[in-house]
Amino acid sequence: MSDYIQAFLIGVEDRNGHEAEFLQAVREVTHSLAPVLNRYPEYQKAALLERIVEPERVIMFRVPWMTDDGEVCVQRGFRVEFNSAIGPYKGGLRFHPSVNLSILKFLGFEQVFKNSLTTLPMGGGKGGSDFDPKGKSDHEVMRFCQSFMTELQRHIGPNTDVPAGDIGVGGREIGYMFGQYKRLRNEFTGVLTGKGLGWGGSLIRPEATGYGSVYFAAEMAKKAGSSLDGKTCLVSGSGNVAQFTVEKITELGGKVITMSDSGGFIHDPHGIDAERIAWIMELKNGRRGRISEYTAQFPGSSYQVVDRTLGHNPLWSIPADCAFPSATQNEINATDARNLLQGGIKLVCEGANMPTTAAGVDIFLEGGAIFGPGKAANAGGVAVSGLEMAQNSARLLWTREEVDGRLQAIMKSIHSSCSQAAEEFNTPGNYVNGANIAGFRKIADAMLDQGLV
Repeated sequence: MSDYIQAFLIGVEDRNGHEAEFLQAVREVTHSLAPVLNRYPEYQKAALLERIVEPERVIMFRVPWMTDDGEVCVQRGFRVEFNSAIGPYKGGLRFHPSVNLSILKFLGFEQVFKNSLTTLPMGGGKGGSDFDPKGKSDHEVMRFCQSFMTELQRHIGPNTDVPAGDIGVGGREIGYMFGQYKRLRNEFTGVLTGKGLGWGGSLIRPEATGYGSVYFAAEMAKKAGSSLDGKTCLVSGSGNVAQFTVEKITELGGKVITMSDSGGFIHDPHGIDAERIAWIMELKNGRRGRISEYTAQFPGSSYQVVDRTLGHNPLWSIPADCAFPSATQNEINATDARNLLQGGIKLVCEGANMPTTAAGVDIFLEGGAIFGPGKAANAGGVAVSGLEMAQNSARLLWTREEVDGRLQAIMKSIHSSCSQAAEEFNTPGNYVNGANIAGFRKIADAMLDQGLV
């Protein structure tokens, strides 16, 4: 590690010492960029690292709302507008009790590089609230979303900042927020993505993150002389990303044998085929039930309750060929990574944002697994959000086939950019370095062009 990199990281840690997730993301990117900074001293001279780790703007506000019983509640709302060097801020809104500034800064920072990789003109941002939509009625969710948007609308717009959905924010929440924005601003614009098809949404948007992750995995496997056909796969999560990851793996000939939620995970040796994933989609999206209900519907499967005292997740101990962590950040630690390698895993593709700890990533790379980091592998969601923005600007609706074709082309381009950057800087096959370098250089060059701002 160079003296400059070491001093830079010490400075970041001194200023953000309580933000563990954000620091984890900064360290990973910075270590990858050391050879770039050595080759291009103008980046260091312009203090681009120091500038790129500071959000351009952080907005925090209170969100008062009322339950159906008349109880007044107050949540925190956030929007981290991180970098707009290559386009308007773009990134999701997360509604979950765990939401805090560290998590949103980490997500926004990752989003900057992810959006750069998509080839589309989008900056990076992230936002959300510590509101938990689970167990709330539609009316309660609507009242919260309207209150949240009443403040957020001051800071966003189709050419300024275009939020999307994330954990806890699906079509229902996007609809309520869009309606309130339209009401307050008296304009119908593409200010949010993930909208309903009848009012500005795009085909393939719900599927995009999961599909894109599998397309990226297929490209990694292809480069290694293999494919997903016939491979046994582990998937975590059972939300939007996990559902469509399972659907696309199955279409490509793979067999998924696990899914999970916050309560535990299912293991189905038969494989979660098209019929079974359709049932899970109805369970989760329609009835908002728990994954544990799966075993009563499909005999031969098993369910294991999560035990947080174990220090590892037994889901990742099941023998398989490929793993697609698609739930949340840091769900695979060092023990899990070792268990995956011992179980025969040859390919890991991150559907969630930073689901593997730094130690886990090192173990995968040292163990020879093909590893696709989230900022590259799960960029399909924001890519199709960008395509939705383009359709809104042109007042058009593209066909499913056209959007899916563009998504596949974007994921192939991301894979190619990461692969080429890794090779150019002497770490062939290291998609972590490749993604960080390729994403950074595009943003850094734009920032140089635009002066000291």
